[in-house]
Amino acid sequence: MYTHAFSFRLTGLGILAALLSQSAFADFIKDSSVTLTARNFYLDRDYKGETPYAAAREWAQGFIVKANSGFTDGPVGFGLDMTGLLGLKLDSSPDRTGTQLLAYNPVTREARDEYSELGLALKGKVSKTRVSLGTQFPALPVINASPARLLPQSFRGAYLISDDIDRLTVHAGRMDRVNLRDSTDYQPMAVASPNGRFRPGATSERFDFYGGDYRWTDSLTVRLIHAELQDIYRQDFFGVLHTLPFGAGKVRSDIRVFNSREDGQAKAGNVDNLNIGGMFSYLWGGHSVGIGYMRQSGDTAFPYIAGGEPVVLSDGTMSADFVNPRERTWALRYDYDFAASGIPGLTGMVRYLHGDNIDLPALGGSNLSESSKDLELAYVIQSGPAKGLAFRVREAFYRNQQGAASTFRSDNETRINVDYTLKVW
Repeated sequence: MYTHAFSFRLTGLGILAALLSQSAFADFIKDSSVTLTARNFYLDRDYKGETPYAAAREWAQGFIVKANSGFTDGPVGFGLDMTGLLGLKLDSSPDRTGTQLLAYNPVTREARDEYSELGLALKGKVSKTRVSLGTQFPALPVINASPARLLPQSFRGAYLISDDIDRLTVHAGRMDRVNLRDSTDYQPMAVASPNGRFRPGATSERFDFYGGDYRWTDSLTVRLIHAELQDIYRQDFFGVLHTLPFGAGKVRSDIRVFNSREDGQAKAGNVDNLNIGGMFSYLWGGHSVGIGYMRQSGDTAFPYIAGGEPVVLSDGTMSADFVNPRERTWALRYDYDFAASGIPGLTGMVRYLHGDNIDLPALGGSNLSESSKDLELAYVIQSGPAKGLAFRVREAFYRNQQGAASTFRSDNETRINVDYTLKVW
């Protein structure tokens, strides 16, 4: 695995040197950018009730360097993207690891003092079509490189994005490995299986996806995507984003439908899920008030790639995913941008989710419930020497009726982030 990655990196550097030895690389340099992000992350899960661990609590410092070139001149342009990641332990203990902030020894549960990695991606461009080969950070409903910890999740593979057709953005790709948020090496992909939802140990080395976004009007976008985690599951996604002026503000609709079933050899067992969700919000001034509903139909929970979160109605919740078999989830959300009150850079959010009708016989029954109360306050300094320095505090109070063996256990969770991004080039 390491030999293959090293060979790929040498190949990438060789191609880069060949490109720069030519005369047609003006845009390669001119359109290049280098940024350094420093991220300080504290995560504290204080578990309640019967639990094998009293807490998951760690503090870490991360650094993310992104160096993206432009493209060489000519009808076919070439370039190179590099991503460097470094995580440093500030505080941890074997009795409270498992936050996914830090890599740790699974036997001793001792967190590593540091972990790092380098990702490379060769890229090409023809007209408005771009192809990339190497380290990828997709952000799609069917495959999402989770940014929710100290360092982001990444994938290895090929990714094409095309804007050659007016109002249509086409996405297509194939991934063969995933690099988890607290890991430094690539590994085969698996379906997430909290609460023992699917057969353990099943992995795949091929995830294919294709589809697109069509901007029907400036206020209406329709999205269709098909995906397959080979021999585990296949999934079709349909989404609608729509805004409609109404009174002093506007109504925003976000509808997401996922239809999932097993694929090929069905290594993870039966997959049968229809996830239908919608969030409807009214925005005026600095206010946003939303109500949402999501329902799981079929015999199983919602499948998604292990190591991240599902991009569904509950996206952004901290202690659970709300996609258990048969589950029905209601959501209420309020956001406020304090710029409307003369404090630019300060934002706040309050959210409540309640799921019921959960079918988990091995963990307590067939009509279980769960709920989460989430609060968030964030501030970004707007001017002066510290311009761009961002502070974010999140609190979640999660409760469920599931047994002590549940992956998601009742807890009070705190996350504190201090982020700063410096543009080097």
